[in-house]
Amino acid sequence: MIAALLTALALQAAPPPALDPATVKAVEAVAFDYVDGQLEGDTARVTRALHPDLAKRAVRAKADPDEVLALRRMSRDELIDLTRQGALKTPRDQWDRTVRVLDVAGDVAIARVETPWFVDHLSLGRFGERWVIVNALWYPKPRPAAN
Repeated sequence: MIAALLTALALQAAPPPALDPATVKAVEAVAFDYVDGQLEGDTARVTRALHPDLAKRAVRAKADPDEVLALRRMSRDELIDLTRQGALKTPRDQWDRTVRVLDVAGDVAIARVETPWFVDHLSLGRFGERWVIVNALWYPKPRPAAN
């Protein structure tokens, strides 16, 4: 019993395996298509980054009192339409974004995208050789108060 517990603790303390650099680059490329496509207003870039059944969600802070665990929901088509409308279009010299691949396990990956306006945690899936974003849970950053 004690030996099993010590083995379990040792496994928990082991560092995570190193991520394959080629896989990290592939996942980053999709995440940059997602964020840069929105910043450019480029629907083709955004579209190719997304699974057709994308689920994009945000926790709603000020929910309807009748709704428990409220989420803001957005589909792939809604995100593409917002991109078409230029909702986040920003001159390139004002871009301030990062992409970090947090984990890869087989055909799934998790990445974090951050801009001045939002943080997205992306769940990606690999279909053949192609990575796409299947789910996005995002946090809209508070806007600075106007002076």
